[in-house]
Amino acid sequence: MSHDDFDQEPVKGLPELPPEGEVILWQGRPDWWALTREALNIYWVIGYFLFLFAWRFIVLSDQVTLAQAISGSTPFLVLGAIVCALLILTAVTQARATVYTITNRRVAMRIGAALTVTLNLPYTQISNATLDLRKRGTGTIALDLMGDTRLSYLVCWPHVRPWVMRRTQPALRCIPDAANVARLLSEAAEKRVSNPVITRSAAPTQGSAVAAE
Repeated sequence: MSHDDFDQEPVKGLPELPPEGEVILWQGRPDWWALTREALNIYWVIGYFLFLFAWRFIVLSDQVTLAQAISGSTPFLVLGAIVCALLILTAVTQARATVYTITNRRVAMRIGAALTVTLNLPYTQISNATLDLRKRGTGTIALDLMGDTRLSYLVCWPHVRPWVMRRTQPALRCIPDAANVARLLSEAAEKRVSNPVITRSAAPTQGSAVAAE
């Protein structure tokens, strides 16, 4: 019997129903292969184990036969294949557990395979967004937060801007069609910030009848 760990969500990727007036504009998740390449650096791992294989083969080739040198070096290839398989499994698991949501009011990020958290980032708390676009159309949109908002780099990884640890920037990591998503995000944020919503307080008093969100 299949089981969905997130079947309790009222809306996919969100812990609760959006409030009245909030509209979901886009939802997506990381491309697992792009995540494997860029976040888990699988090409560097492959290169490292190929180097170990070549180094071991060169050392042994002066001491034993060619067949024995290959046999003695092959364990590095086997170990490298196991490590790469684990990296791919990690990337697939992270991608499947992730849902990025862009609405007309905020960016929401449901992230984490083992420890799931949902980040709600209103546009009014985002000072800047940076797009890192790759050749295949995938890319990462990093969000620079205002004020004293602090996030844990380790808790949010790999959904962060790489190596920016002093002030963690959450990121929509390795998403397909990143250029169009970035344009949608920019337009939604600009509209939201330039047109704040005015709401009436529950118990208005003289001189403080309205408040701006």
